[in-house]
Amino acid sequence: MTARTKALLAYVYIALIWGTTYYGIAVAVKYMPPFFMAGLRQVVSALILMAIAFWRNKNIDWSRQNIWRNAIIGFLMITVGNGVVSWAELYIPSGVAALVCSTMPISAVMLNLLFSKSERPNFLVIFGMLLGFLGVGFIFRNDVQSLTDTTYLFGIVATLIATFGWAGGSILSKQWANPVNPIADAGLQVGLGGIFLLLFSPFVDDFSTMDAQNLDGLAALAYLVLFGSVLAFTAYRYALKELPVGFVTSYAYINPLVAVIIGAFAGELVTMWTVLSFICIITGVVIVRTGYARSNLKIQLVDEQKQ
Repeated sequence: MTARTKALLAYVYIALIWGTTYYGIAVAVKYMPPFFMAGLRQVVSALILMAIAFWRNKNIDWSRQNIWRNAIIGFLMITVGNGVVSWAELYIPSGVAALVCSTMPISAVMLNLLFSKSERPNFLVIFGMLLGFLGVGFIFRNDVQSLTDTTYLFGIVATLIATFGWAGGSILSKQWANPVNPIADAGLQVGLGGIFLLLFSPFVDDFSTMDAQNLDGLAALAYLVLFGSVLAFTAYRYALKELPVGFVTSYAYINPLVAVIIGAFAGELVTMWTVLSFICIITGVVIVRTGYARSNLKIQLVDEQKQ
């Protein structure tokens, strides 16, 4: 099996599994404070990842630069990207969180446009962004009464912020890819991001309702650790290494569909506005991708000639 085939299988895995983790998070935060739960999940996952990394390849880059870079990526992707979404799911349904997170590829393009002087938005990029965020607006229309609930609004805004954190971390992860031991780097990112979450937890979490012995909560946490972090994050790192970041981040096209279907079976409300939101966001992301590819076609051809 070629490296590209393995990367494509890794992509399919994260596209499906990360769609299920939204509901897993929704279950886990019923019994554990969100930042504590997310931090515990990631630290345990990191210990497993580092053990696997050391078993497969004892050559681990412990340089200050590599640790610093992985700390930044971990903070953006895990602390902000994962932790904030876990908190937001206290106030918004898992399917809604997944729909908002599906704007992540748009966030990645916006960050590229912001920090890269060589990239300029064209009509398709701007139109696709507007269409995607119109889809987010339909989420609000899905439940007009929620507009008067400040916690619901905070949940939506927090999830949008989380998408930018994850997008920024994904871009840096691609730029700072270290060939020495990618699994160890994944472990460092997950672990350091999880430590940041545990440090923030006492200041933002409410432990009064914690039920650490509930079997449903423990099962959800175990699922998130093994399938949502250890296997999925390793697959994501491998896919980013072998495939274009623009293609890999398109897993967000599939995640919300999986999450909404699972949420519907679990009793979450799915209406016409939910469907319209999904259509607008995914169509917007596709249009942004198309416009982004066209605007960078000449640059990409020049880079390929240099190689």
